[in-house]
Amino acid sequence: MKIQESGENYLETILILQNRSGFVRSIDVATELNYSKASVSRAMSILKKANLITIAENGQILLTQEGINKANSIYERHRLITEFLISSLGINDEIAATDACRIEHIISQETFDKIKDYVKNSK
Repeated sequence: MKIQESGENYLETILILQNRSGFVRSIDVATELNYSKASVSRAMSILKKANLITIAENGQILLTQEGINKANSIYERHRLITEFLISSLGINDEIAATDACRIEHIISQETFDKIKDYVKNSK
């Protein structure tokens, strides 16, 4: 199942929150993204149906293996594109992160691979 940009943002946020605190609930996602609890609840339902997350009885959100793979891929794109914009083009950190968040969802794999190689070889 293909998920939309918003779904990818939710997966990335869940991954970041899990790495930060180890325990993620819908309220944590809502707070992090400044979204309503209702919006997050709907999105979690969609991600659960897509087999990207599970939700434990205590409300903890866990990424499935497929969810982990997808979230890691999205987060890698975000980090590398941000790094490219900052180090190669001199873009302000905050603007680079915001722009990377938009670019990461639409960039082709070929272009991303070239950016990845460029960043890796420029270190």
